[in-house]
Amino acid sequence: MIGCLIIHGFTGGPHELEPLTEYLKERTDWHIVVPTLPGHGRKLALENVNYKSWIETAEASLKQLKEKYDEIYVIGFSMGGMIAAYLAAKYKVDKLVLLATAGKYLSFKQISFDIGEIVRDGVTGKLPQNKLYLHYKRKLGSVPLKANLEFLKLVRLTRKSLREVKAPVLIAQGQMDNMVPYKTAYYLDKEIPSKRKEVVFFERSRHLICLGNDKDTLNRMVHEFLERQVETKEVPADLVN
Repeated sequence: MIGCLIIHGFTGGPHELEPLTEYLKERTDWHIVVPTLPGHGRKLALENVNYKSWIETAEASLKQLKEKYDEIYVIGFSMGGMIAAYLAAKYKVDKLVLLATAGKYLSFKQISFDIGEIVRDGVTGKLPQNKLYLHYKRKLGSVPLKANLEFLKLVRLTRKSLREVKAPVLIAQGQMDNMVPYKTAYYLDKEIPSKRKEVVFFERSRHLICLGNDKDTLNRMVHEFLERQVETKEVPADLVN
């Protein structure tokens, strides 16, 4: 049996991974767990939480899966991708999926472009239809400075683990990501020494890659990657004792 841990991003929750989670539940018999990290979820309460509690919560879920299941997959989005990589380095996992993973910080060029779109929609009266504006409006005023500093601490800590990841890994990145520079995928590919690595870019996707225009293709690719058997070299019959 297979256990699958899915870890959401900073200031997010399981809802930002819901299309992928439901896709996998409908097509597999895996036991899928998507914990809500402390202070996260649809109603944020990040004033008195720290990065260690985020890692510990995900780690506790992974330990529970490892006690019950022989094969373990870990999927992480944004900050959750860095936690997933940290756990993959610390524990033996069978496959790892990194989605828009926050190995680098902000893409100011894309943020400027997005702000420009929001301003244009505000002038033309289309702001209520701007999905990006509606998403981040909910978070304005809900994320204290201390929480942002905890996020930076987490990224700095978990970066050190990238070189210890040995599991097969799929790295997926949106080219229109307004938070994580798309070149971060190249950074992750360089840092992670796994023998089996796949890097995929989605040209129509922003940071919320699981909710974006390419989500159907993303869901299918993640599923196919996790279902794919690890290739093994055949041993000639005359060499088998």
